Amino acid sequence: MEGRMEGRAEGRTEGRTEQAAADRPFVLDPAGRDIHAEAARLRALGPAVRVELPGGVPAWAVCGQEPLRRLLTDPRVSKDAHQHWAAWIDGEVTADWQLVAWVGARNMFTAYGSDHRRLRGLVSSAFTARRTAALRPRIEEIVSRALDELPGDEPVDLRAHYAYPIPVHVICELFGVTDDDTRERLRRCIDAFFHTAADPREAAEAYPRIQHILRGLIAEKRRNPGDDLSSALIAARDGGSRLSEDELVDTLSLFLSAGHESTVNLLDNAVFELLTHPDQLGLVRAGQVTWAAVIEETLRHQAPVASIPLRYAVEDIDLDGVTLRAGEAILACYAAAGRDPLVHGPDAGRFDVTRPVKDHLSFGHGAHHCVGAPLARMEAMVALPALFDRYPELALAAEAGPPAPMESFISNGHRALPVRLGKASR
Repeated sequence: MEGRMEGRAEGRTEGRTEQAAADRPFVLDPAGRDIHAEAARLRALGPAVRVELPGGVPAWAVCGQEPLRRLLTDPRVSKDAHQHWAAWIDGEVTADWQLVAWVGARNMFTAYGSDHRRLRGLVSSAFTARRTAALRPRIEEIVSRALDELPGDEPVDLRAHYAYPIPVHVICELFGVTDDDTRERLRRCIDAFFHTAADPREAAEAYPRIQHILRGLIAEKRRNPGDDLSSALIAARDGGSRLSEDELVDTLSLFLSAGHESTVNLLDNAVFELLTHPDQLGLVRAGQVTWAAVIEETLRHQAPVASIPLRYAVEDIDLDGVTLRAGEAILACYAAAGRDPLVHGPDAGRFDVTRPVKDHLSFGHGAHHCVGAPLARMEAMVALPALFDRYPELALAAEAGPPAPMESFISNGHRALPVRLGKASR
């Protein structure tokens, strides 16, 4: 598959002209070593740029905020590979592709039109603003316990010991995943989905593996239902709703993966930015800037999900002079859109909590806007002030050097975030 797609994507032929060479796709770095520098180069090339994804798969990258916003609300853009991606339908991209979990699943994330409305309607009531607000006391308990359990030895990896466990605990409680072994097996699969620089087989094999784990969870919930969203979805499925067993499995997979990764990176990036901009942290501590402003600027400046596979043109689309042909794939580049200088000015790459306009698309836009966005914001609104209140001397562990980025062009965070906690406040 890789060889066929690479040949198709790059169009390699003997005696190619210079113009043909210039038309070769921009090869994305699967390790995401410098997401923002890569995004700036792509933005400079036009409203939509031909790129090569891992495995030699071609797509159009859309990096400008306004062009991307328009595409995200365009009914001629689908997320259903089974209906609208020519390379998938023709078998040129197959189930052994390392990003298969992002395109082959059948849930509201990948659905189109009436199927999307049907699937979203089954779960959106669980993530209303009112229901999210009701979760706050429990989130506060989880955050407090995470602070109490931070290791005493320094430096501390704050991603592993704080940014990660809080959203994982929240989403697993919501969906009734209480068994530690199941959580750990799910974690390994989800990490493989986002680790786009890994051995392609690792991610490809993780997709059927997570389906197997979730089928076991569903069987257990059928025997012993609980007061959780997994049990509610199973009851809806078994009660005659138009939800297939495969859609049930893939819906749980979606929420248990996307339901924590964005929040982990939001917390990770917000802490890093504040610790590297002490003047702005001072404004927050002095009450001159709200934590909500910190969260929105972090989402703009460091989109938790840098780019998300994939969308497809249902018919030919003219995007500011570039034609996206029917059946071609589209990569939504949220990190690039957040730093678009046409929207945020020449200092779009600067983290500034006082910035008056913090527009971003980090939770998507339109029909596929993330239903968990209020929950992610709520978790950050609790976890960030609690951390800085408990540890007013919190600082990056200078001896550890700059934190390395995740090895991913999808997930935008750090592999680890070593810090020195300092003295805890009472």
